[in-house]
Amino acid sequence: MRHRFHSLCPYFAMFPESFAEQWIEKLSKPGDVVLDPFSGRGTTPFQALLSGREAIGNDINPVAFCLTRAKTSAPNESALRQRITFLENRFVAKQWNAEAATLPRFFAYAYAPRTLRQLLFLRKNLGWRRSEVDCMLAGLVLGSLHGESNKSPSYLSNQMPRTISTKPEYSVRFWIERGFEAPERDVFELLRKHLSFRYESDPPAMKGVTFESDFRNLPIHLKGRDKAPKLVVTSPPYLDTTNFEEDQWLRLWFLGGAPNPTYRTISKDDRHDNPDSYWRLIGDLWRVLGQVLATFARRHSYGRQEANTQRDCFRFNRQWLFFRS
Repeated sequence: MRHRFHSLCPYFAMFPESFAEQWIEKLSKPGDVVLDPFSGRGTTPFQALLSGREAIGNDINPVAFCLTRAKTSAPNESALRQRITFLENRFVAKQWNAEAATLPRFFAYAYAPRTLRQLLFLRKNLGWRRSEVDCMLAGLVLGSLHGESNKSPSYLSNQMPRTISTKPEYSVRFWIERGFEAPERDVFELLRKHLSFRYESDPPAMKGVTFESDFRNLPIHLKGRDKAPKLVVTSPPYLDTTNFEEDQWLRLWFLGGAPNPTYRTISKDDRHDNPDSYWRLIGDLWRVLGQVLATFARRHSYGRQEANTQRDCFRFNRQWLFFRS
């Protein structure tokens, strides 16, 4: 059975776990360290743990960091249930009326009044960067924050895509024109339901390491570790394809960000539309890999298309690197 943590949260431009599993099994052995410098929703490091490897994930995107850490450092289910009950008992809806009133009108259309106040309360009280328990709860909220609520009771928002957050004004016009209303949802009840579903699959025995950082800082983060990574399975930012700050703005808001899309605030590498600057990014990646990977390790980084010409192959430290772009 597919491990239920894999689908914790939909994520744009993700590759399937079968892809990661294939290369992890083929190019590493149990006990090796597997690295993903752009971990996204954590598919590679989580699959590495399931395969008996040690896992290191990294991403500058707070959403990606939260999801990767939630999957690779999962607490036990009973601790999560106790935390939900504790938070639920502290929640008082009227205490969040003033803050709800300061938000852009998008939020009044996106969420039922009590649902929005529960989200504001959890946004303030989940210490997801400090606590593994709160990180998993935040990850569960991110996976439910928006989606096709007319088809599934698993989503908290008015009708939206589940992979990306549509822009605020477009969303409001869409809902008004079609007469859509935000569904009544209890966030605490939904968290308990999601826990029951996700924890049908036991968490891996080992835990991974996750960094929230620009990939260029990996040599600093990994300096002095007992074991260097033997394999990289990753998908760097695509050329002129997606802008995560714009596409994930609502999830970023829940994690403490602005209540509107931002651009190049978190990362200057968010979206490259110029091939020259993009290849400088890829060049930086190869240089970083040269510093952090074990000697003669196999290194593979994947994007969108098949590498099928000689110029698409890079010779590096006596191993072939393939980059699909």
